[in-house]
Amino acid sequence: MRGETDRGPGLGVGAVARRLGLAAATLRTWDRRYGIGPSGRSPGGHRRYTPADVARLEAMQRLILAGAPPGEAALAALREPPGAPRQPRGHGAGGNRVPVGEAPAGADTAEVRGLARAAMSLDLPAMNDAVRTAIARDGVVRAWDGLMVPVMVGIGRKHAAGGDCVEVEHLLSTVVLGCLAEVPPPARPVNVRPVLLACAPEEQHSLPLYALAAALAQGGAAASLLGARVPANALAAAIRRTGPGTVFVWSQIAETGDPDWLADLPGTRPVVRLLAGGPGWRRDRLPDAVRLVTSLSQAVTEILDGPAAP
Repeated sequence: MRGETDRGPGLGVGAVARRLGLAAATLRTWDRRYGIGPSGRSPGGHRRYTPADVARLEAMQRLILAGAPPGEAALAALREPPGAPRQPRGHGAGGNRVPVGEAPAGADTAEVRGLARAAMSLDLPAMNDAVRTAIARDGVVRAWDGLMVPVMVGIGRKHAAGGDCVEVEHLLSTVVLGCLAEVPPPARPVNVRPVLLACAPEEQHSLPLYALAAALAQGGAAASLLGARVPANALAAAIRRTGPGTVFVWSQIAETGDPDWLADLPGTRPVVRLLAGGPGWRRDRLPDAVRLVTSLSQAVTEILDGPAAP
């Protein structure tokens, strides 16, 4: 490429991307959207990142990893004099803030921040205490929507921005899974026919199914959770074996959201209800017999109060 062979003062976008551990496309987007790009020129007229430009990009990257939105991080980095000392980092583990996701009205923002700090510190007792307390006090649905999801979304954003926090995400998921599993099954389930919960084939994000199973248990319904990556033929076999009243299938990512196979699942007498949940589904292609649910509370209501409920 001409831009890489025309050497001169400063660095090309590829060199800076490698230095910062980012994609070159990300740097071009930051330049286009936020005006934080190369200010130098090579002898051949190609744009080059000067040391001051790289310092601003490093400052922007630090701010994003600390939880600032990219636009705010870019503005602050552009205002920071080149070579200025790093500002003290915010609260949390090592000062890393979590850009928590939006919580519903009435959620305790201090509690959300507390769980985020505990997660970033890998403070297992504090994480367990926060999640258990919220489930016991508010129930699974409110604790999931108002506490667990906002923090998990925030940690996911940090991972997307910088590629780190994998250990934080894994430990928090383990804590959430363990706390949800502690919700006892109903002694006398209200449902006579089983409820089957399964991920779409190759879908590995099964945590929402555990939240649904726990919420159903609190509502008095028992569910059989088949877990992640359930092949279509295995789900069909489970339907034939158990004669469920409702089957709920989760798709988190677009790669697992092709719904055509749902139409081939066997029916029972009386007919099984098919529910699809998760952002991965191609909604315009869902079979007519499949009902899409868009929240945990809606899924619980559909299963407990739907026409197939006993």
